[in-house]
Amino acid sequence: MKSPELLLPAGSLDKMRAAYDFGADAVYAGQPRYSLRARNNEFRLEQIAEGIAEAHARGKKFFVTSNLIAHNDKVRTYLRDIEPVIACKPDAFIMADPGLIMMVKEKWPETEVHLSVQANTTNWATVKFWQKMGVSRIILSRELSLDEIEKIRQECPDMELEVFVHGALCIAYSGRCLLSGYFNRRDPNQGTCTNACRWEYKTHDAQVDPNTGEALASGMDKRFDFAQAREEADSQFTSTVPGTCGSGQRHPKADQVYLLEEMGRPGEHMPIMEDEHGTYIMNSKDLRAVEHVERLVRIGVDSLKIEGRTKSLYYVARTAQVYRRAIDDAVAGRLFNPALITELEGLANRGYTGGLLERRPAHDYQNYETGHSVLQRSHFVAEVRSYQDGMAEVETKNRFAVGDRLEIIHPAGNRQIELKEMFNLDGEPVQVAQGSPIRVRIPLQEPADGALIARLL
Repeated sequence: MKSPELLLPAGSLDKMRAAYDFGADAVYAGQPRYSLRARNNEFRLEQIAEGIAEAHARGKKFFVTSNLIAHNDKVRTYLRDIEPVIACKPDAFIMADPGLIMMVKEKWPETEVHLSVQANTTNWATVKFWQKMGVSRIILSRELSLDEIEKIRQECPDMELEVFVHGALCIAYSGRCLLSGYFNRRDPNQGTCTNACRWEYKTHDAQVDPNTGEALASGMDKRFDFAQAREEADSQFTSTVPGTCGSGQRHPKADQVYLLEEMGRPGEHMPIMEDEHGTYIMNSKDLRAVEHVERLVRIGVDSLKIEGRTKSLYYVARTAQVYRRAIDDAVAGRLFNPALITELEGLANRGYTGGLLERRPAHDYQNYETGHSVLQRSHFVAEVRSYQDGMAEVETKNRFAVGDRLEIIHPAGNRQIELKEMFNLDGEPVQVAQGSPIRVRIPLQEPADGALIARLL
């Protein structure tokens, strides 16, 4: 079977290098003004040029993300600002706006264009349309199932297809969300999303105005307690009467109108229908499709993509390493290794889901309990900065101590050790390395240069 490209996010040059070191074939990065990562993005023209040159020197690919849905002001400046980027010779541009694609192809017809997931491609006819427009690769919508992806591959055998396999999911169709723009004038479609779907909300009981049908607020005395609400709700699901909700009765408050209040905006009440679950009602779990890599390889998908240009260097390295192994195993005909799932639990996550790649119960998509990422298996604690004579100088990211069990994560392979001793830079023994940013020395066997260190929980 053909080995698909492994495509990783690069929010910085260091993350780009980590992606390549740990197995990526290509990375994507973009100018803040024209990509959907205006924040936490160090790639200006100088960094893009350096990244492309370094990628090509290593035999890797570098794609420039230019995937915003442009308003008139950005159309006005686009060709001027993109010309020096094209001169750097990236391997392709990732684009979504039909007008900008038209302008680029008219002026630079040889430029490779990959159609962004923002364009919502969900069927083979649309793939053929964009193929006629000169697009060389389609990044398929996240809303597709594996069977639908296979059908598109069969109908479009000569078009490159790319599929997201890991990372954050949006509550909007292919990420085209309006929440952040509505709440605080930070438009997600212009690259300034504030992740309003992840915020914590609380509910207020409401009455309905009999004349207008509008919800009328009546404030709650305390914050919504999810654990207590779930316990009370579960106590209601005791009936076994056929035809009731699931195996129990519908909760008596399920049809009540509620008002939603985000914690940072007290007094601003938004009407919403809600059942007994949830303060984090808009918060999707994170996509994890490592267990579907073998099927995607058999289908013939050309590129497997990981989301996360604002994520950490540790996230980039770990996902690159895990999905590289999954691809190599699939191509070699080896059975899926469940340990790869365990390794991904070492990343902070909001709970994992296979998304819409296969049919699942509705509750598998949403995380109602927390809007932030939670560590399940390990915690990233340090990076090796230098190595000499069996001692590694590490820069701490989070607290760890003598006696902890550590995982050394290296492109040559991972290993686990028990930390028996540690020294400060003056050679004095220390028991605890406090959080960032300090440096300590620990005994470590080779290979160690460039390694990342995680504390096993």
